[in-house]
Amino acid sequence: MKKNSRTTGWITRIGQGALAVGVAATLGAGVAHADDKVTLGVAIPTADHGFTGGIVWWANQAKSDLEKAHPDLKVIVKTAANAPDQANQLQDLVTVNHINALVIFPYESASLTQPVAQVKKRGVYVTVVDRGLTDKSAQDAYVAGDNTAFGRIPAEYLAKTLNGKGDIVALRGIPTTLDNERWTAFTAALKNYPDIRILDAKYANWNRDDAFRTMQDYLTRFRHIDAVWAADDDMAVGVLKAIDQAKRSDVKVVFGGAGSKEMVKRVMDGDPLVRADVSYSPKFIYDAVKLTAEARLKGQSLPATTIIPSVLITKDNAQQFYFPDSPF
Repeated sequence: MKKNSRTTGWITRIGQGALAVGVAATLGAGVAHADDKVTLGVAIPTADHGFTGGIVWWANQAKSDLEKAHPDLKVIVKTAANAPDQANQLQDLVTVNHINALVIFPYESASLTQPVAQVKKRGVYVTVVDRGLTDKSAQDAYVAGDNTAFGRIPAEYLAKTLNGKGDIVALRGIPTTLDNERWTAFTAALKNYPDIRILDAKYANWNRDDAFRTMQDYLTRFRHIDAVWAADDDMAVGVLKAIDQAKRSDVKVVFGGAGSKEMVKRVMDGDPLVRADVSYSPKFIYDAVKLTAEARLKGQSLPATTIIPSVLITKDNAQQFYFPDSPF
């Protein structure tokens, strides 16, 4: 993976499901001593769709596993239904719970940047996960999946599947830095295929119902659509439902994203519309909490950026990404 425009400093990459990377021993502002107890706040969105459901599950799994393993560690998990709610929770984590470390999956990028910056100014070590902030100085570390690959891989797959020619519609997520990065990578890859047109791209909020309505609109406005980039497996579910209800046979392929068990199973079973996916597991919240907690217990810092690779999932390798007991 290449260094992207959002990253600064040096990057550590870890493989799928990895639980540890090398930790930088650099000490700086807000660094704990090795004999200090660590109270770590975890601020995440509520489970409003499948992926965030996985985020909540893995965050609580990290709390359970890590508190058992480390007597000097306390993990407090907070879920927020919107950006203002999450900003208020950050204040409570500092003033009520007296955290000295924070792992945050921001509900939104821009609106949470200043609240997170205020937490950092109070001496709290801050690890931001996935949805990056608009000002990187508000964080100490950043952990995410490979959003560039998340956008590039579907574009290349769709272009190959369509033999370099066709009409595509796209559904984006929520306005965030990661969505921007994915969209930039997707459109950049398609510039190599001038005979592929993007008819429209709208935000559908990583939500099945919103995606269903957005796809209904596309199907009404466009008489012919060759492929759909849903950019999320939950949105792909809504897209597929709209296509089925409209009884449209022109759509050749729907590409979602994140490797949900439902979509991976479709790939394994040879679904004619869902032939591939791209990995982006919500388990990275577990990795981020573990990395941050264990570093702070040692009085150490993480690398500035840790990127977890995203890979193409096809029928040939789908079994490796199928976890039927997982929540996502």
